[in-house]
Amino acid sequence: MVIGVLGLQGDVREHLASLRCAGMEGRVVRTPADLAELSGLILPGGESTAISLLGEGGIFAALRGCVRDGFPLFGTCAGMVLLAAEVEGRDEPHLGAIDITVARNASGRQVDSFETELDVDGVGKKLCAVFIRAPFITRVGPGVRVLAEHEGVPVMAEQGNVLVASFHPELTEDPRIHRYFGAIAERHEQEVRRS
Repeated sequence: MVIGVLGLQGDVREHLASLRCAGMEGRVVRTPADLAELSGLILPGGESTAISLLGEGGIFAALRGCVRDGFPLFGTCAGMVLLAAEVEGRDEPHLGAIDITVARNASGRQVDSFETELDVDGVGKKLCAVFIRAPFITRVGPGVRVLAEHEGVPVMAEQGNVLVASFHPELTEDPRIHRYFGAIAERHEQEVRRS
């Protein structure tokens, strides 16, 4: 199974390393052609507006097609902002793949970055979570499952084949969240083969 990592900005190498740790092959994605033969795609952190502008041409049109087709997508930090149905202070969503509203940089500035441990439903207990200018989820739609909270605020969720996290699992040595996304991608492949 090959999982792509959107290579426009952010922790691309770190996600590739986490995928290797989780027993999967990773591939950098920069163009629509790079999406061929992938089982899923990670949208890493960075600056969400800059990422959307960098890729507004072909790759973002291709990503909108992935959303329509139910392709497995995993957004971390700014990647979560790109996948959200609503972003506070923005009229239109970027991709609108998951029925949540997010507040950008809700955890504060770079100097307010922190690490904590989270219990993640379906993944495990005491996962190290690194928050860097993290967006927080401020609204959760009826079809969305919250997987983790920090101080009562949802910070990880899933809906269908879309997984999002406010934090950076790729900055730890724990591959469990990447492995969880791999399982989502594997289930989707099995469903496609059966249909």
